[in-house]
Order: sequence, then C-alpha cells, then structure tokens
Amino acid sequence: MNKQESAILPRHNAAPSPPLYSQVARALKEEILNGAFPVGTQLPTEHELRRRFSVSRFTIREALRQLREDGLVTSRQGAGTVVVPIVQSDFHVLHSMSINDLLNQTTSTHLEIELMKMFSVDGALAARIGVPGGEEWLAVQGFRHEDGVDSPVCWTEYYINREFASVGRLLPRHHGPIFPLIEDLFALSIAEVSQEIASVLISREQAMRHQVKEGSPALEVLRVYKTADGKIVQATINIYPASRFKLSMTMRRIKA
Repeated sequence: MNKQESAILPRHNAAPSPPLYSQVARALKEEILNGAFPVGTQLPTEHELRRRFSVSRFTIREALRQLREDGLVTSRQGAGTVVVPIVQSDFHVLHSMSINDLLNQTTSTHLEIELMKMFSVDGALAARIGVPGGEEWLAVQGFRHEDGVDSPVCWTEYYINREFASVGRLLPRHHGPIFPLIEDLFALSIAEVSQEIASVLISREQAMRHQVKEGSPALEVLRVYKTADGKIVQATINIYPASRFKLSMTMRRIKA
C-alpha cells in the first residue's frame, strides 16, 4: 500500500483494524460528506477504485453496498454509482460479518451512562450469559447515541466480569465500544462473540426516550464476549425499537 492509501485508510494500534471493505467505505463516505463528490455526481468506476485502494473487486463491491445501505449512493446498471441526497433517518443497520464489524459499527457512537455499579448476577441473567449466579460483576446501563443524532440508537446494558471491572473508571470519557478498551487494558483478545436476537416489548421509560409507544415491538440483541480459552469477559443487551433496526449478515460457504 502506498503513502496516499495509508493516509486514506489509517491503521490504529489501539484496536483491530476493520475489514478492508469497511475502510474503503469509510474513506469514500468522508469524501462524500466533505463535498469531494457532490450530490448527483458519479463515483469512480469499480476498476478505478480497485486501482486507487489496491484491493479486490469483491472489496470494492462490498464497500459500495455499504454506502448504498447508508443511503449515500445509488447504483444502476449502465449508470454507475451516483451520490444521492442524505435522508435523515433513525433506522439503524448492523452489518455483521466479524467481530471487527461490531467494532466498526459502534466506533461513531457514545454511551450516555445512567447507571454504573457492582452487582450480584441473579439466576436469570446468569443462565442467559453462562456464568455462576451470585458472582459480583460491573453493570453499566444507558442509551447509546450516534454522533450528531438526538434520538438514541438503543438501550444498552453492559455486564463486565469482575476481573475487568476497573475499566469502569474510564467509561465516562470513553467513546465507542467497550471491549477494545478491556483488550488494551488487560492485554487479552476477544476471540468469540455469541449473539441471540429475541422479540420483546418496549418499556415505558424506553418508549419515552425512543419516542415510540409503550409496549410496542422491539428487538433485544444479547451478545456474550469470550476469550480463546472460553472466559466470559462481558455481556451486552441492546434493545432497539423494531421499526428502526435491521441486521445485515453475509454468510460464505467454507470449503471442506
């Protein structure tokens, strides 16, 4: 990669690098928002973008797909990829292919903390996340916001293993996801994230903040973060109004 590309796709030592297609999409998004590609103009062709970023056709196509899903461009056969006006929306799309994607999706968000305390894990939560009941963990709860957007993305509950609870002192000033901060502080690596999605009903408090009706449908996303040796580092529960959340997942066949 040459110096120009290194400037466009920066590497950060503090956390794992996002996948190449996300890096390309982010670089193009910044240029679109900064006016390098005004509304109505075409982006460079796939071939030109491949040469610029020194990546594969698949990477460019995935990057353009992400830009389309973010509502920044539209693509038509024979017309290329055209920049379109930005439509403000509360709709949240999670593109999920890897742990790096989870990192990339929440980098531009912040948690508005409403509660942080040590607590004893009760039986119901212990069974859900796979830890013994009665253990002392750190609970952190609040609404997660995207930068520059007033309405919250979701209600978030973090449950952090007592061994790593000292991370709490950094959270009031922290921006983005928490697990990379734990990785850096304790020299460990998250190797596996299990995820469950269930339908629930919005509570009264969440309904007021999300500006939806109490008891309306919502999606609850439970994630459990583990190291390679199976130690559970943290669990998160995110609750999204159903009308504002979409999970985009790509699966590939693994050759035997």
